[in-house]
Amino acid sequence: MSKASSFLRQWLVLIIAVGLWELGTQLSQHPFFPPPSKIVTTAGEKWFSGPASDLFLTSEAYGDMLASLGRVGFGWLLAVLVGVSVGTMLGRSRTALDYVGPLMAFMRAIPSPVLVPVFIVLLGIGAQMQITVIVFSVLWPILLNTVDGARSVDQVKFDTARSFGIPRMHWIFGVVLPAAAPKIFAGLRVSLSLSLVVMVVSELVGSTNGIGYRLMFDQRQFDFPAMWAGIVLLGVLGYVLNTLLLMVERRALSWQPTSADQVVGG
Repeated sequence: MSKASSFLRQWLVLIIAVGLWELGTQLSQHPFFPPPSKIVTTAGEKWFSGPASDLFLTSEAYGDMLASLGRVGFGWLLAVLVGVSVGTMLGRSRTALDYVGPLMAFMRAIPSPVLVPVFIVLLGIGAQMQITVIVFSVLWPILLNTVDGARSVDQVKFDTARSFGIPRMHWIFGVVLPAAAPKIFAGLRVSLSLSLVVMVVSELVGSTNGIGYRLMFDQRQFDFPAMWAGIVLLGVLGYVLNTLLLMVERRALSWQPTSADQVVGG
C-alpha cells in the first residue's frame, strides 16, 4: 500500500466530517457556528500573521499559546516526576500502600475544578496556581499506574536480583521500571490529555493570558470564529502531544516482543 493511500485511509473520516461541517454551516449561516474555512482564516490572522523575525507568530500567539504550553509542559513533567518516583516506592513496599491507600482514594476522588478557588486563595492568580492545579489533577493516573506496574514485577526476578546482591538502585532502574513501563506509559497518555483540559479550566477563572482566557474573552466579545479557532487549536495540540508521546513510547518499549514475534518464537 502506497503512503498516499495509507494517509488517505487514516484521515478519510476526518476529511468527510470537516466537509460535512463546512457544507452544513455554509447552508445554515448560523452566527454561532462559523464554517471551518472561516475558522482557519481567523486562526491564521490571530496567531500566524506576525513578522518573519518572530517566526510569523503574532503577539497573541506568544502571549496565549506559548504561555499555555509552558504551563502544561511544566505541570505535566512535574507530575510525571512525582508520580513515577512515589508510585515506584509504594508499589515495591509491602505495607506503605496499606497506610496511604485510603488517603489516595479520597484525594483522587475530588474533582480538580472545584479546588481552583482554594488554590487561588492559597497561591493567588497566576502561573503558580495553574501549574499546581495541573499537577494535582494529572498526578493520579501516573501514580496509580506506576504502583500497579511496580507491584506486577515477577517475583522470580526479585529473588534472582536479591540472590546476586544487585544494588537497590540498579534493581529499580534495571528491572522494576522497565517491567512497569507499559502501565506507566498508559498513565502518561491519560494524564497528558487531562492536562490540557485542566489547563483550560484553570485559565478560565484564574488567568490574564492563555488559551482558556482567550476563549472566554472571545466568547464575551461575541467573536465566535476566534472562539472556535481556540477550540480547534486545543484539539490540534492534544493530537500533536499524544502523537509525540506515542513516538517516545514506541522507542522506549521497542525491546518488548510484538505479537508476531511471540507467535514465531512459540
